[in-house]
Amino acid sequence: MTASIRDAARPFTGESLASLLPATIRVLGLGEPTHGAEAFLDLRNEFFRHLVEQEGYRSITIESDGVAALIADAYVAGGLGTLDEAVERGFSHDFGAFAGNRELLRWMRAYNEERPPDERVRFYGLEAPLETAFAASPRGALTELHDYLAAHLGVPLTRASLDGLLGADDPWTNPAVMMDPTQSIGRTPEARELRLVADDLRTLLAMNAPGLITATSHDDWWRADLHGRAATGLLRYHAAMADTTPARVSTLLAVRDAIMAENLDAIVRREERRGRTLMFAHNSHLQRDRSRMGWGDQTVEWWSAGALAGAHLGDRYAVVAANFGTRGSDVPAPDSLEGMLSDLPDARSVIDPARLAEVLDRKPEPRVPADYTYAALDPSTLDRVDAIVFIREI
Repeated sequence: MTASIRDAARPFTGESLASLLPATIRVLGLGEPTHGAEAFLDLRNEFFRHLVEQEGYRSITIESDGVAALIADAYVAGGLGTLDEAVERGFSHDFGAFAGNRELLRWMRAYNEERPPDERVRFYGLEAPLETAFAASPRGALTELHDYLAAHLGVPLTRASLDGLLGADDPWTNPAVMMDPTQSIGRTPEARELRLVADDLRTLLAMNAPGLITATSHDDWWRADLHGRAATGLLRYHAAMADTTPARVSTLLAVRDAIMAENLDAIVRREERRGRTLMFAHNSHLQRDRSRMGWGDQTVEWWSAGALAGAHLGDRYAVVAANFGTRGSDVPAPDSLEGMLSDLPDARSVIDPARLAEVLDRKPEPRVPADYTYAALDPSTLDRVDAIVFIREI
């Protein structure tokens, strides 16, 4: 490695990373290249503490179910329940099993204990209730929205009628649907009717916001709106799962990220007067360029949540891509970008991508990942990220 590459890097600290970011930020995306590595959760936690204590951040949202996140937020913001309950029920994708996520909630609760509500940090989820192999039934989200409205307004649909359209939950959550779209009920007449119902209920919620907020509270209205977004997102996703065309997988990925972007927009509006938001997810959900992934014998493409948010937020959105060198027997080739960065002297480094692009003396070869979920650093897109965090070994 040439000494000039070292000139683009510095040891990781919260301050060294924050110094590379524009002052206009409203949402900061911090990516991880793969899930399940505690090193990136530890780095996230350390950086988030710095952002809260020194940079005016007041919330974090992660790649997890937004409805489940209400449980985790109730614990960190108000001390409701226990840490064990918040960890067990407040995350999707089994993310509650990771020590770093437990530590995040523990620190947030400790930080909030002596602070007034407007200064407390809040926890959000980006996603609808989706898992890799299946999507939840829309029953829970639609029922919550229906019941909130019915308690204060005339709703042109009874719970019995809603239950009749929903039917049993098992067909909605059938894991075989992921590989066999013909088993999906996402485009049945009942599912199509439910999409209209969900739209009507969300419209009713929006049209009556002032009166509903007065009768309940801003928080209660926001929870109802969250359930409305979850319901419509789930119904869109189930419809996409029933698609039998070659575009099915890219559509599913695009719908999922569109849900994340919609949820992020709602979070930004809710947090506008309080402070900035850190968004933590896989690199592929945060990048400004089109995301790409191999699927069987094809490459699928879609616009990520970060690209969608960035299109609207402009310079109020910044993105930090995180990556690593060695993971067990997975060692990057010396001529890959990860291989070059592995010669940096520090275990964790912050890299200025603009400076790195200037000093690279040869075109790096792409890394061939051992983990199919891994998102390699693309040297051709260095000008599209605001900073890089590199961990030499995880």
